[in-house]
Amino acid sequence: MMKKASIATLVASVAAQSDGQAMIAEIQNTPGVLWTAGNIAKLEGGTLKILAGVTPEAMAKRAEFAKSFQQPLTSMAMPESFDSETNWPHCAKVIGDIRDQSMCGCCWAFGAASAASDRLCIATNATAMVPLSAQDVCFGASDDGCQGGDIESPWDFIQSKGAVTGGQYQGTGPFGKGLCQDFSMVHCHHHGPQGDDPYPAEGTTGCPQQTSPPHETKCGTAAKAPHDNFNKDKWSFAGETGSASGVQAIQEAIMAGGPVETAFTVYMDFANYVSGVYHHVTGGMEGGHAVRIVGWGTDGGVKYWKVANSWNPHWGEKGYFRIKMGECGIDDQVTFSPANAKWSQGAAQSEIIV
Repeated sequence: MMKKASIATLVASVAAQSDGQAMIAEIQNTPGVLWTAGNIAKLEGGTLKILAGVTPEAMAKRAEFAKSFQQPLTSMAMPESFDSETNWPHCAKVIGDIRDQSMCGCCWAFGAASAASDRLCIATNATAMVPLSAQDVCFGASDDGCQGGDIESPWDFIQSKGAVTGGQYQGTGPFGKGLCQDFSMVHCHHHGPQGDDPYPAEGTTGCPQQTSPPHETKCGTAAKAPHDNFNKDKWSFAGETGSASGVQAIQEAIMAGGPVETAFTVYMDFANYVSGVYHHVTGGMEGGHAVRIVGWGTDGGVKYWKVANSWNPHWGEKGYFRIKMGECGIDDQVTFSPANAKWSQGAAQSEIIV
C-alpha cells in the first residue's frame, strides 16, 4: 500500500506538470509571441525563486536608479547588432565561458565575476585572460551569498578587496583545473527542457539546495602555480563601480569596455524558455535574477539584448537567452568596472598599464 506522503507527492507532481502544460499552451497560443516554450524536465516548487537571487530591495533600488539616471548627451551611432565575443576575439574564451550557479541564489556574484573577467581581459588586451572566482565573490562580498544580493556590492568587493581566479566545479569548463578557487557546488540541470543536459534536476539528491560555506582566504588543494597563492592571485581595479541605464547608455558602456552585469524581474514563464526573444507572457513574479549582457541585435524588427545566464551551457540558446529591450526591467541599471580602469594583481598591487 502506498504511503500517504507518497500519494501526496505524486498528486502534487501530476498537478504541477498539468499546470506546466497549460502554461506552455497559453504561451504558444498567444498572438505575436516571439519565443519558444518547452516543458521543463522537473517542475520543483520554489526553485526558480531560489535561483533568482537579487533581493526585492535591490530590484527596487534599480528601478529608482533608472528614474534618476541622467542620460549622457552623445551623437554616437549604435550598430544594429553587436557581440562582445566577436568584437574581441582574443578574449572569446573567457567571454564565452557559461558558468553554473548550482542551486544557490548567488546569480548576483556570477554576473559580476563573469563580466569582470571579460572586462579584465579586454582592458589588458588579453594579457590577463583568466576567469575570476564566483566562489570568492559570492562568499567574500556577503555573509550568506546563496540567499541573494545586489549588483553593486560584488563590484565594490572586486575593486576594494580583489577577486582570485576560479573556474567551474572541479575544474570543469574551458579553463580546466589549477585555478585558485573553483566554484564548490555541483552542476545542476536548470529550468528548461532536458535536451542534452547531463546534470541532475534541482531539488534532487544530485542537486540539493545549497547553503553558503564560510569564505576561505586560501586557494583550493587543486590550485597550481601561479594561482596557488591567495593574496598574490587577487585581481582588482582602480576607480569607482560604473552604472548606466537605458538602451543607448548601456550599449555605449558595452562597446567601450565589454559585457556588463544587469538584473531583471523573473516571471514563472521564464522557466519554460527554449529559444527566441523572451518577453513576459503569463505567470506571476518569482524574483530578481542577475545576468550578464554581452551584446544586442534585431530579430524580425524586434530589438533584443543577448544575455549570458549562469545555468550551464545546456540551457536555453547554449547558455544564453535573448530578451526584448525594455522588458522586465532588464535595462533599468547595469554595473561594470570603468572601461579605462587599471587592473592590478596581488598584494603588491603591481599595475598592468592599459
